Amino acid sequence: MNKEDIKKLAENKNFISGIYNYCDRWCERCPFSARCMNFAMTREYSDDPEVSDITNEKFWQSISDIFKATREMLEETAEELGIDLDAIDFEESSRNEAVKDKIANNHECCRAAKKYYQMVDEFFESEYIPSLRIVDEEHVQNAAELQKSDDLDGPPTLDEMVEIIYWYHHFIYVKLMRAVRGTVGNSEDLLDEFPKDSDGSAKVALIAIDRSMAAWGHMHRFFPSHQDQIMAIIVHLERLRKRVEKIFPEARKFVRPGFDEINTEFTHK
Repeated sequence: MNKEDIKKLAENKNFISGIYNYCDRWCERCPFSARCMNFAMTREYSDDPEVSDITNEKFWQSISDIFKATREMLEETAEELGIDLDAIDFEESSRNEAVKDKIANNHECCRAAKKYYQMVDEFFESEYIPSLRIVDEEHVQNAAELQKSDDLDGPPTLDEMVEIIYWYHHFIYVKLMRAVRGTVGNSEDLLDEFPKDSDGSAKVALIAIDRSMAAWGHMHRFFPSHQDQIMAIIVHLERLRKRVEKIFPEARKFVRPGFDEINTEFTHK
């Protein structure tokens, strides 16, 4: 994909501007993939399995192609706007970013989110082998019976619940890091009339927490002998959820392009 290909994609009015900024990156489950420019940019390579393999040279070549095209567009735009890219003090900028990272890492929400993904890893390391098959035969039988139950709400299989939990367990931390970093230095105060990116990032984290809690709520039915451990995880997530909502009181109200817009013809994600 070259610079002209990207410009052509950008002219497609079917794409929802900025939709990829506040999504959960789960393209396979997203009803808006056909209206996402980021998804369209990667689809050029999607038919070749080697391009999806991070250990294959074609994967890194595709990344290199997109980077090259993006850099060409950046240089072209900078020239048009009279921006001297060489004049940027990258050393000072790097120091500022390092300060923000340190503040965010020490923030109570980010620390709790990091603790959560460690709890998840500990649980699955103790209960699963790498293939994600249940080790205990009693759990296997219990899971099989529950999957046949007509009154089981939510994800119908244990593997699907595990998939949800695993998809979001690092994602929550990453999004909260971005949300907290966005508040450092009050950089958003100059744009009070616009929705804050920190609120958008916090909202995506909250949605991930909601979905993770729902999945864990079903997990205890598959692991009755580990209810205390699972409930400890759920309690931890609930406390994190409440704290995020207190620190980012406007997060739930943030309108994500496409997903939350009124009169959208698509199902919300």
